Amino acid sequence: MRYNPLGRTGLFVSELCLGTMTFGGSEGMWRQIGALQQLDAEKLIGQAVDAGINFIDTADIYSEGLSEQITGQALKNLKIPRDKVVVATKVFGATGEGPNAQGLSRSHILDGVKASLKRLQLDHIDLYQVHGFDPATPVEETLHALDQLVRHGHVRYVGVSNWAAWQIVKARDISGRLGLARFESLQAYYSVAGRDLERELLPMLKSEGVGLMVWSPLAGGFLSGKYPRNPAQGQAEEGSRRMAFDFPPVNKEKAWDCIDVMRPIAEAQGVSVARVALAWLLHQPQVTSVIVGAKRPEQLADNIAATQVTLSPDDLQKINDASSLPPEYPGWMFERQGEYRRQQLDAAHAPRTGPAA
Repeated sequence: MRYNPLGRTGLFVSELCLGTMTFGGSEGMWRQIGALQQLDAEKLIGQAVDAGINFIDTADIYSEGLSEQITGQALKNLKIPRDKVVVATKVFGATGEGPNAQGLSRSHILDGVKASLKRLQLDHIDLYQVHGFDPATPVEETLHALDQLVRHGHVRYVGVSNWAAWQIVKARDISGRLGLARFESLQAYYSVAGRDLERELLPMLKSEGVGLMVWSPLAGGFLSGKYPRNPAQGQAEEGSRRMAFDFPPVNKEKAWDCIDVMRPIAEAQGVSVARVALAWLLHQPQVTSVIVGAKRPEQLADNIAATQVTLSPDDLQKINDASSLPPEYPGWMFERQGEYRRQQLDAAHAPRTGPAA
């Protein structure tokens, strides 16, 4: 297990993060995602920590708070030292009735962190993330509230999830001008089947030094390879997540093309297609940590084993060719107009081959 700094901080997190969205679901959407109760959740957390995972991600809305509650009780029951795990949670979604029990207002953030700390049975949250963009609350109000949490010691670092590149840059600029805690990480969807963030978000992350946590790295289980292209190839097992909860959106034809490329790579190494899909993400330089969720220990074990998969340059090229985004403006104009300047830069950095002038 490798450990990477979270953005431009001194906090190191494991390259895999245990997601807890499968904990506690009792009805509706959450049951479809996962309904693991206390003992089964503890087995997964113990298995993850034993494998070197020091990063756990949850949210106040997962299973209406039960995910945080189960996670906190598991850390206590397993007697895991507080300094051995980095605990991340999120605020934004509706946690009660009424117009003020949601969003990124100072009111909801301050109420939210107190409730999360109580459910998690912790005295601080390592990474507190805003779970979405709130068009009803001024960004300055949100940033001041988050900074207050950091100054009071309730939160160590703050992050963002599901924002656009321009929104994150604007927020970080405001934080810099006002001397507030800045967003150190982005939690975003990224997979072989969904590379949209490479257009704007990935260049921004590289430029600003913001860490990247990847959610749904297997595209909601689609990249496990268990969903056949046609009925003649069989069908996914009963209870598979995509059968009941078809999310995130996926171009299925393109995803199947990617699976067709990854399958022989997986077979050559004697591993699952899912491991190859996860390994592809772990080979991307801007990825800080990949969030993996599981319902069963064998699923988690297979995901963890992706850290041992090495993809050759040829393997990576094949996967990239099958999954690459189509050209889009202004990207194709950057390529066209910047080519000569890139050649100049390459020439300037090339080693001298003749006698010095």
